[in-house]
Amino acid sequence: MLIPGMKADLAQGRAGTRSERKQAAIVGAAAEVFLNTGYAGASMDEIASRSGVSKQTVYKHFSSKEALFVAVLTQMMGEADIAVHTGLPQVENRAQLEAYLLDYAIRQLTIVLTPGLMQLRRLVIAEAQRFPELAKLLYARGPARALEVMGSAFEQLASKKLLQFSDAMVAASQFNWLVMADPVNRVMMLGDAAIPTKQQIYRHAEAAVATFLAAFLHPDRR
Repeated sequence: MLIPGMKADLAQGRAGTRSERKQAAIVGAAAEVFLNTGYAGASMDEIASRSGVSKQTVYKHFSSKEALFVAVLTQMMGEADIAVHTGLPQVENRAQLEAYLLDYAIRQLTIVLTPGLMQLRRLVIAEAQRFPELAKLLYARGPARALEVMGSAFEQLASKKLLQFSDAMVAASQFNWLVMADPVNRVMMLGDAAIPTKQQIYRHAEAAVATFLAAFLHPDRR
């Protein structure tokens, strides 16, 4: 299972040319195979069969299994990035700040804590020693990207005297781990059964935001 809506995008693609549709179908089939069987167990023959093309066509688009896996990872993380990072809305007071942080936290948890992304994370960690570049790519497109976006948003909020800190990236890291650490660890180790409900996500996000603001809210807004 992938991020809602991703499977259709992977399978059909937004581009109109025949070659691009084939490539999108290959990436969609590869995502299912990799997530179901792992990297080592994934067969290019099975990927070709599922995507409705020949193995020769698969290799025409992707030079190796590793290149195809990178394409899957890039697609999945790109979809997640678009879903989570929607830009900084109009935030001018404490109530709007709390609403913004809560919405971001809920959106991030909801998107990241999906079976597909959790399985992708497990898969990359399992292959990290053999393929360290895959782990670096996942980190860059996931945690590092989240900190970059949030750090930039926090700098804007600090300029409005809504937040106060000495280092925006440290504040972003603190917020990220207040929101993500416990739920992600649970699902990584305990599997899909540990994915929280909407109500649990809301309560956890609400508590994380309250703790964060206790430390970083600008004194003028208290």
